[in-house]
Amino acid sequence: IGASDIHIEPDETVLRIRQRVDGVLQEHVMNERRIATAVVSRLKLMAGLNISERRIPQDGRFNIRVRDHSIDVRLSTMPIQDGESVVMRLLDQSGNRLDLEQLGMEGSLLENFRNQVRRPYGMVLVTGPTGSGKTTTLYAALSEINKSSKKIITVEDPVEYRLPRINQVQVNAQIDLTFARVLRTALRQDPDIVLVGEMRDQETAQIGLRAAITGHMVLSTLHTNNAIASVNRLLDMGAEGYMVASALRAVLAQRLIRKLCDSCKASYSPVAAEQTLIRNLIGQDMKGVPFYQARGCPHCNNTGYRGRVGVFEFLEMDEELADSLMRNDGIDFAKKARASKNFRPFALHAIDHAWQGITSLEEVLRVTGAAEEHEAPAQMASPVASQNSSHG
Repeated sequence: IGASDIHIEPDETVLRIRQRVDGVLQEHVMNERRIATAVVSRLKLMAGLNISERRIPQDGRFNIRVRDHSIDVRLSTMPIQDGESVVMRLLDQSGNRLDLEQLGMEGSLLENFRNQVRRPYGMVLVTGPTGSGKTTTLYAALSEINKSSKKIITVEDPVEYRLPRINQVQVNAQIDLTFARVLRTALRQDPDIVLVGEMRDQETAQIGLRAAITGHMVLSTLHTNNAIASVNRLLDMGAEGYMVASALRAVLAQRLIRKLCDSCKASYSPVAAEQTLIRNLIGQDMKGVPFYQARGCPHCNNTGYRGRVGVFEFLEMDEELADSLMRNDGIDFAKKARASKNFRPFALHAIDHAWQGITSLEEVLRVTGAAEEHEAPAQMASPVASQNSSHG
């Protein structure tokens, strides 16, 4: 079914099952409300949870095999008015590891990101909301630099995929095995590269920045909406500006955007309101350029979309930006970053995907909130000028 999550929610009279496919929940309702308790109890048993305890949340995991695929299931329960809500996150352990091209990176973005993660030291951040594919991107980056000559340690919560030759550590707050504590220990293990699942607090950020300055490549994530905000988040967490300026090499912000179904997508000419939106997003008109919209067919379960691809915003540090950080001037940093030739905003990449027929304008707005959040970027290459292939 291609679902990343399955929700089981007992209601007063029905059992509601919802599956998150390509980032959007699809609902199925069963009138067999009475089987809800049995289903939930069976899942809790498989995850090693206390089936008689229904008053408090519980977390567990189990592994199943489906059509020769090993699926790791992370299960979370929560007491609700009509029973227990269960959410299962599905992780395919036997699937082929994605590389950066498959994630949607291309051209100069792909080349520049690769160059940054292959540096001998420094920090590269990947940022975005929950479910935006940050971990997948970091794993794809690690796969490119995972050599026998490199010692790589990851600090994660939880370890989502097992990677060969890499020392992976799962944090455990119950025994005080925190990100900061594991990171300190990892740096005594003679690593070349350290992946920190998330910069959650000042202590972890300070240790990571110091490691990047003292000869290690540090990869990590933050939960921010865009690349510029992630740098200011580090400052807000208490990181010293001079350390951020010295350590940080680049920030990649990302979203996952649904791909139009190739079997039913249809070309059309955007109406005046949509043309205005495009002009506001990228600072230019694209009249006469056909775009595509979702229709729906049996191949895509009548949604109009099949699969997802990344939309990225990339910011590389330079001397001007470092100077602003040295002065702890987040406002000046943000202003200079937006005008920097080393900044490629979401709007440009998202519209690129739309005019190429990969996604729809409606999806661009749904995922990026572009109509409300994005300013016209200071410097942009024209996507029309680079158009050299069909829109299909």
